Amino acid sequence: MRTCDTQTLECNDRKNVQRKMGYLPGQHGGDHPLARFVDNNESYGPQVMARFLRRIAPYGRVIDIGAGGGRDLGFAKACCASAELIAVEALPSQQLRAIASSVHAIDLERNCLPAEDESSDVVMANQVLEHTKEIYWIMHEMTRTLKVGGHMIIGVPNLVSFHNRCLMLFGQHATQHKLYSAHVRVFSRPDTERFFEVCWPGGYEVVEFAGSQFYPFPRSIARPLANMFPGAAFSIFWLLRKTKRYTDGFLQHPVKAELQTPFYVGG
Repeated sequence: MRTCDTQTLECNDRKNVQRKMGYLPGQHGGDHPLARFVDNNESYGPQVMARFLRRIAPYGRVIDIGAGGGRDLGFAKACCASAELIAVEALPSQQLRAIASSVHAIDLERNCLPAEDESSDVVMANQVLEHTKEIYWIMHEMTRTLKVGGHMIIGVPNLVSFHNRCLMLFGQHATQHKLYSAHVRVFSRPDTERFFEVCWPGGYEVVEFAGSQFYPFPRSIARPLANMFPGAAFSIFWLLRKTKRYTDGFLQHPVKAELQTPFYVGG
């Protein structure tokens, strides 16, 4: 979640380091040969995040998980200047501190979010959940802090994007989910919506589903394609509304289902 100027500087710095030290596969995203044709900023869905936030404004408190440089919080502030903006970010920058009302460096997979039960109007996580194992704990915390009637915004890479379908048809691996990269979870629209319904039936309704980025096309073509075929876009986004009071449905599922992997459920 960075500004275009910051992205350009970081990209140049990265190339300089690579020239000196050599590039290690999986070290950075957006280095696939197809990436030369696309605007990498589109993968973060700036137009989608801004539209979602405009749609649900006004709001009082927003929590951004993995806030990065504060781009999405900047969108929230532009829509509602009086909102309290809470950033959760392990490596906070001065840019983020200038935008957010408060910044918290916590272990997302073990710690509670810095908010009371049902105290937030918006909780968002853009291009973060694919980096995590403890999805049940994270969803529990996001849901716990969200008011009934409040909104959750999620953005993740799409396993079944158009270019991944083409790659896998010929026995090639999905670009966003390499074993030697930082991503540890995969997402698609039907599987993600099934996850919510299985873990907490009827707890959320989908207000809007959208896509952004469409490999291997430039932005002028990618945006129309992502709008027409969101389920085939590189990144997919949900605007969800919490419909009822929550207890601990997300924490109960791995226990009741006796999943054969240890998940953190508090303690």
